[in-house]
Amino acid sequence: MNRPKLIPRKYLVTFIIITSLFALWGFANDITNPMVAAFQTVMELSAAKASMVQFAFYGGYATMAIPAALFIRRYSYKVAILIGLALYSIGAFLFIPAAEVQSFTFFCLSLYILTFGLAFLETTANPYILSLGDKSNATQRLNLAQAFNPVGSLSGMAVASFIVLPNLWSDRRDEAGQIIFGTLSEAEKANIRLHDLAVIRDPYVALGLVVLVMFIIIALCIKTEKKNDDTPASSSARKTLSRLWHNQAYRYGVISQVFYVAAQIMVWTFIIQYADRLGINKATAQIYNIVAMSLNLVGRFVGTFIMRYANVHRLLSIFGVCASLFTIGAIAIDGIWGLYSLVLISLFMSIMFPSIYGIALEKVSTEDTSLGAAFLVMAIVGGALMPPLQGKIIDQGIIMGHPAVNVSFVLPLISFIIIAIYGYLTLKKRLSYQK
Repeated sequence: MNRPKLIPRKYLVTFIIITSLFALWGFANDITNPMVAAFQTVMELSAAKASMVQFAFYGGYATMAIPAALFIRRYSYKVAILIGLALYSIGAFLFIPAAEVQSFTFFCLSLYILTFGLAFLETTANPYILSLGDKSNATQRLNLAQAFNPVGSLSGMAVASFIVLPNLWSDRRDEAGQIIFGTLSEAEKANIRLHDLAVIRDPYVALGLVVLVMFIIIALCIKTEKKNDDTPASSSARKTLSRLWHNQAYRYGVISQVFYVAAQIMVWTFIIQYADRLGINKATAQIYNIVAMSLNLVGRFVGTFIMRYANVHRLLSIFGVCASLFTIGAIAIDGIWGLYSLVLISLFMSIMFPSIYGIALEKVSTEDTSLGAAFLVMAIVGGALMPPLQGKIIDQGIIMGHPAVNVSFVLPLISFIIIAIYGYLTLKKRLSYQK
């Protein structure tokens, strides 16, 4: 029996263009994560307050995912993508006035609007990729497209590492490795703050220009397809919600996705704080983030290949267990090997998002896909809720004789255990169907 093609020839150009969007939001995600530490210093904020960057960023997903899905049910993938790109660029360009007024709240608002656009893009692009071929290999196809998300993420991290963080005057340190910004006069601080906020602003403005170019390419090169999912006009959102709620694999998939995104953001955001406690400056610490993302990229391609021969449910469960073990290492080991363990978690996070996504939608009918996808994108709200809680733990300094930053990774540990359980339970249920 011949395997269906992963990407049929007639969909190849569309697949390539839509896959480029995965890199585009990966860039936004991972240039933003290091900004938590940057804002913490230059705006003199606590770790908890600085992590409101993540609350604003991922809160935008939670706000706009359902409206985006309802829009897609009525109109086309193409129109939804264009709206997403427009909102993305507006949010990026709002960094210009935010830097002028030197307002942390304004920066958070800019990110909030930017992620309205990302919510439209993710709510659209993920099910769009699933639809570009046979349903039997849809999860593998999504993993392939998602493999380009870390490419964008690495680019964002590289910009943060080599352009933003090394040029922050507020991160200058004395001979003992301590940041001197807090010891300066208010006039000196004001001058440094003006400079550093401009450094933070510029990559987002450049990003806004790139997004506008993508807007033009998609407007010209992608045909407006028929209304997505062939959703009947009589099919109500209420009936769809009822069907989704009674789909156990889907319901638990949304919960697992909440915990996955929370874990991903916590691991990648607080590597810098973890390294900072070891006396490593922000620019150098960000190199560890780049290594983590590189491992994530390798894991995504290797995992996608393994899925040709291995059950995705089993693979998700195994990767969840491995991520849990390395998280325990990051908690228990005080020193550079703890940091190495923290970095290695990313290898096993690689397949989690698209695999949970694909498994959750496996038994969802085509007419329910757009709204089902929206809740899986809305699950990104986990990235808004848990990082501030981790920041509060880190602010404690020491907890029961242990560094608080180490202890704080108990939160990602809980998340990975839940994901491993989800993979196991869906595998068990799938096998029971086959008997």
